[in-house]
Amino acid sequence: MTNTVLILGASGKFGSHSVQAFEQAGWDVKLFQRGKENMADAAQGVDVIVNGLNPPNYENWGTALPAITKDVISAAKSSGATILQPGNVYNFGGTAGVWNESTPRCAQTVKGQVRIDIENMLRDASKNAGVQTIILRAGDFIDTTNSGNWFDISIAAKLEKGRFNYPGNADITHAWAYLPDLARAAVMLAEKRKELAIFEDVPFGGYALTGRQIMAHFSATTGQKLTLKGFPWPMMRIASPFWRLARELLEMRYLWNTEHALDNARFEQLLPEFEPTPVAVALRQSIKWKTDQMPDIKAD
Repeated sequence: MTNTVLILGASGKFGSHSVQAFEQAGWDVKLFQRGKENMADAAQGVDVIVNGLNPPNYENWGTALPAITKDVISAAKSSGATILQPGNVYNFGGTAGVWNESTPRCAQTVKGQVRIDIENMLRDASKNAGVQTIILRAGDFIDTTNSGNWFDISIAAKLEKGRFNYPGNADITHAWAYLPDLARAAVMLAEKRKELAIFEDVPFGGYALTGRQIMAHFSATTGQKLTLKGFPWPMMRIASPFWRLARELLEMRYLWNTEHALDNARFEQLLPEFEPTPVAVALRQSIKWKTDQMPDIKAD
């Protein structure tokens, strides 16, 4: 019998890769039409709901994410589906370390507290209403296209000029997740859902990389000697009184100066058969959109 998944936010970063991964695994994939469908109706008959929805604007997390989560829980209750929720590292605050499912939640930002709140909503729904939830927690995304992530807007933006623009301390580790791998992991966890607890918090180790390590990979790919540059944080601070996005970016700046990684132990326990993409391959693909525009360089 074919499994069915409802993908929320199918045009987004995690959602689009989830569509590909579930289709490749032979699932029947339904795409939620935001603004055109009732979520509870769309969820009828599905086995898993992948929540890739994000507010249209980064600035609206505080009010929009809890409302989205409430709708997802309601849809899962009415359909009996398992929720697969991507999580991030905002929950953990600015204490350096290797973070796991047991690390205290001590968010120091509004966005981090919102993440804690929505995960508590999901945990309560599992405990009190039997809604199975799998949180797949990851660091910053490494995408395969120019999708507006940190690689696109800063890190790789000036490679053709020999510049590597890193937004923080380039000598400390930062957690990264290659989106094709994260989506494959989502499928594998969904396929094992009947073996899992009613609520699972699964950190996805991905890659723990310093900025200098990424720069070395990019230098090898492009054949260039790259110069390390910073992000224009002073300009963000000047613009922040009248540009809300600048304020939001400044709020999350601490993560670029907090050494961290995600503990992969629970993930490996659940999915020992998972084979991650080699980091050199993932980073090469992350800048293919850029290197394809650069003479004599191909990031195949």
